[in-house]
Amino acid sequence: MRLKSNLLAAALALACAASQAVTLRVANVGDVQSMDPHSLNETLQLSFTASVYESLVGRGKDMSLVPLLATKWTQTSPNVWRFELRKGVKFHDGTPFSADDVVFSFARAADPGGDMRGYTSSFKEVRKIDDHTVEIETTAPNPILPDVISNVYMMSKKWCEANKAEKPVDRRKGVENTASFKSNGTGPFRLKERQPGTRTVIVRNLNYWDKVETNVDEVVFTPIGSDATRVAALLSGEIDVMEPVPLQDVERVKSNPNMVVLQGPELRTIFLGMDQKRDELLFSSVKGKNPFKDVRVRKAFYQAIDIEAIKTKVMRGASTPTALMVGPGVRGFQPDMNKRFPYDPEAAKKLLAEAGYPNGFEVTMNCPNDRYVNDSAICQAVAANLARIGVKINLQAETKVSYFPKILSRNTSFYLLGWTPSTGDSHDAMSALMMTPDGKGQGQFNLGNYSNAKFDELTTKVQSETDQAKRNEMIREAFKIHQDEVGHLPLHQQALAWGMTKKVSLVQLPDNRMFFKWVVVK
Repeated sequence: MRLKSNLLAAALALACAASQAVTLRVANVGDVQSMDPHSLNETLQLSFTASVYESLVGRGKDMSLVPLLATKWTQTSPNVWRFELRKGVKFHDGTPFSADDVVFSFARAADPGGDMRGYTSSFKEVRKIDDHTVEIETTAPNPILPDVISNVYMMSKKWCEANKAEKPVDRRKGVENTASFKSNGTGPFRLKERQPGTRTVIVRNLNYWDKVETNVDEVVFTPIGSDATRVAALLSGEIDVMEPVPLQDVERVKSNPNMVVLQGPELRTIFLGMDQKRDELLFSSVKGKNPFKDVRVRKAFYQAIDIEAIKTKVMRGASTPTALMVGPGVRGFQPDMNKRFPYDPEAAKKLLAEAGYPNGFEVTMNCPNDRYVNDSAICQAVAANLARIGVKINLQAETKVSYFPKILSRNTSFYLLGWTPSTGDSHDAMSALMMTPDGKGQGQFNLGNYSNAKFDELTTKVQSETDQAKRNEMIREAFKIHQDEVGHLPLHQQALAWGMTKKVSLVQLPDNRMFFKWVVVK
């Protein structure tokens, strides 16, 4: 009888524990595209996988640098940073984390097939000193290196080799490997289920090296592309958190006594890019030449865009028009330079005529429809604006799953993109978006191949300069070059809007990342 009683008590205890398990149900307009942390340099991708994988250095609730897999970092010489690694950390499969994994992970992140080369482009060598010490030597002094590597997550060398995932998934070529669907990180959550396009489930890593604030045992992530369906799911209680709240539904969600909308400024800048390299555009009615090589055409496009109408009608006031490729809150932002060319369709027509296109021309514009706030609607508004100066836009709006591989292959003539400087520094955007692409990480997301040798020279100097006043002046000079040449068409910084039930408490960062280790469900 005693044995039966004990078994019954144990069963009841297990049932009680199971009944107390906390599940967080999260929905987003788009899906996390891969479980491979080095495959795509995109905010949702990096935000979600940060719960499974970890970097040496991370971000705190105030965006400051905090220790993760490295406990300490010091600059031992102008070109060398030393990182002391955390001891006793294990990957989800029980394999100990060591310096070998760090050396391997940085080499993997630098592979041309992945999207993280920009973070390692300044590296000369990553070397193991001992099992818990590594050094990163750069080609030139890099005082912001700890900021730069905060997005490069560590993977298990042993696991990757055993699963033939030594190289990252190349989204541009549609290449997949085990790391696309499975994972083995050191983070506070581990992957339980992956159904691309349907749902992804992660559960608590009970052997995590650190204490966490969350009481969440399981996170169920679901992509819901329809705004109406996503809002309905939140209001009906089918999900607990959604991002983003459609602008037209913010007040509706706010008015529900059981809901809250967490809003705030985002560091992301939305902009348009143009192919400025090819002698003939891939997708245009103009044959034998490239109109975007002419600064007058680029400026005409800029001045044809009614940014205030986009702000009021498309963004419903939830955007801040910008003239720069970085926004307030980013180190190096120049507020007095943030003055757009005036909206002036007549001046735009004149510029087009001077450039040899008095009747305009036709060009295809690529745009995502599930990545940024009202991204497709923004593109539709731009197309309508350009129609007024005789430019016919063939708009191709599509899901980011097919959009990103296309534009990352530079298979585009005119495109929309958003960028959040992951380092919180202007150099990030300058290096990734505006420098001449070199195939090694520099200019990796400069998809239209804007190029200016002086800009490149200044950006290289900005990376190494430690005198903040001198550094700021160089950033100003570089921004002025880019503005004068209309290298891109900056539009606005969008605002954040996360909707959730009042029983959920979380932290909203200005880089739009949601860390589940800080979520508490009441």
